Amino acid sequence: MKGSHGKYLDVDLTKGKWSDYSIPDLWSRKLLGGKGIAARLFLEELPERVDPFGPENLLVFATGPLQGTNVVGSGRHVVLAVSPKTGAVADSYAGGYFGHELGRSGYDGILIRGRAKEPVVLTLLDGEVELTPAGDLWGRGTGETETALVERYPGARISSIGPAGEALVSQACIMNDRARSAGRPGLGAVMGSKRLKAVAVRGHIEKPLHDPERFARERAEHVKTYMTEGWKRFGEFGTGAGITWLSEQGILPTDNFREGVFDQVASIGGEAMHDTILVGRETCAGCSIRCKRQVKTAFDGVDVLPEFGGPEYETLAAFGSLCRNSDLAAIALANQLCNDYGLDTISVGVAVAFLMEAHEKGLIAEEIAWGDPKAIIGVVHAIARREGIGERLADGLELFARGMGADFAMTIKGTELPMHEPRGKQGLGISYATSPRGATHLEGMHDSMLEHDAPCPELGLTSSYDRFTLLDKVGPAVLFENVRSFTNSLILCYFTVNETEPGYNLPALRSLAEAATGLPIDASEMLAIGARAYALMRLLSARAGHTRESDGLPARFAEPLPRGASAAHPIVAKDTKAAIAAYYKARGFDRHGPTGKTLRSLGLADCAEWAHRGTA
Repeated sequence: MKGSHGKYLDVDLTKGKWSDYSIPDLWSRKLLGGKGIAARLFLEELPERVDPFGPENLLVFATGPLQGTNVVGSGRHVVLAVSPKTGAVADSYAGGYFGHELGRSGYDGILIRGRAKEPVVLTLLDGEVELTPAGDLWGRGTGETETALVERYPGARISSIGPAGEALVSQACIMNDRARSAGRPGLGAVMGSKRLKAVAVRGHIEKPLHDPERFARERAEHVKTYMTEGWKRFGEFGTGAGITWLSEQGILPTDNFREGVFDQVASIGGEAMHDTILVGRETCAGCSIRCKRQVKTAFDGVDVLPEFGGPEYETLAAFGSLCRNSDLAAIALANQLCNDYGLDTISVGVAVAFLMEAHEKGLIAEEIAWGDPKAIIGVVHAIARREGIGERLADGLELFARGMGADFAMTIKGTELPMHEPRGKQGLGISYATSPRGATHLEGMHDSMLEHDAPCPELGLTSSYDRFTLLDKVGPAVLFENVRSFTNSLILCYFTVNETEPGYNLPALRSLAEAATGLPIDASEMLAIGARAYALMRLLSARAGHTRESDGLPARFAEPLPRGASAAHPIVAKDTKAAIAAYYKARGFDRHGPTGKTLRSLGLADCAEWAHRGTA
């Protein structure tokens, strides 16, 4: 298949050796790349039931057909490994420039096995591979690490871990370009367990395209769609611009998900940032939107520097409304500290909110009060350094909460919830409950997409849906999970994909993929590619022991929100169970996941032997 290099770099850290790993053309034709190819590789190479921190775990950096081509939205890559939070393979996506460079490296991805004897850096520079000692970098933050490695390898792009990953903190992420993260599954801790401090990539190998002239023409037309006033405003105010609207809708996670309205929301939104601490804007490879923030301020005597970026929506909500904190400077500092330590801001924000509620209820001795910005900063340090209460939290919020008998940790399958309230977007709750990687907002339906007439005629959605209904959303939930799995196999930015009207652009994206790969991809094949990738991730989850009984929502969502535009709409527990049962039927899953029959119907007969393998 065109649009790929046809191979991964296969690195064994234990042996200090590497080789090429050829990707079968059948995999590429069925799965395209990105998440899909990586999941198939895990199915082939990963032993059953591995310790996430054991040398047998695999760590994969993957690209798709569009990385390295400068298509708007393609400045991304995906990282996968068995997550220390879920015990199953999880995928995490990051923007910036690392994916673009990997797409031009001559490889479609990097497969990392084993564990180094001492800390190392893996370099892939102009086709040459090397493992070099990293003892001088171990213990440094990601900012210092990136500075040192860019000086050492000019033009390279860096993915690295900070002290949190080195200490196997479950909230640890992998950082690239200082301000982009592969976040919630805890993959920074997996990288730390392998004693791999960083990966440096530099490449100049053009990806072979099926029809270069058509691709260039369509790419040029595609970029024009992001030059409207709406996109200019999005770039000007960033992802945080929507936070006020979410509060008005009553679906801004607040007070550890006990509320959906934050009265001080205007103090922490994109407009407030724009008017106070924003000093610049960044972007990702090939993208004209420039939505990434660069801020400069100070909190409690500590400077916040532009090179660490600035808080995006999820971070503003996690350290802001969720913790009842309206201090924008403190949120910016928490974001910078997390980036430098290599911590996921969503995971840490949810942990802080849990501690604040635990303090309110007298369950912990530590003084961690609602809305206290200094307390937030203190918890960030404590988790990253494994100090005080952070020592236990660093092993996972769900485990910590279970140990103290608390039932208000906002997690699913061990993974902290993102900043999206399902009581006001109940179809999203189906994806939250059933996702193989725990609650994820980047692979599913947000009900607000379907509130207008004829939201997506091409995919059969010709009438609007009420965002407060649940049982009629099973079909749309499956549909948009498949769409997202398709775009996550291309690895496209969430914000540049319009799955519904107005601005529906999936036909244009499919056409770009056709010009790159040579594969005919109509709407039906798009959904099939997505369904295959999703099924493989669920198959890997089943091998780790997850069943239908693992699925569900936190009990808090069965309680109504007390005020705002989404008040009085709980997700009734019996309806959740009914929706999950209907979802499994719609997907052709038994209680473990995809059956052999379902896999064969998806064109994955070569994977049918793994159905139910490794499950009880």
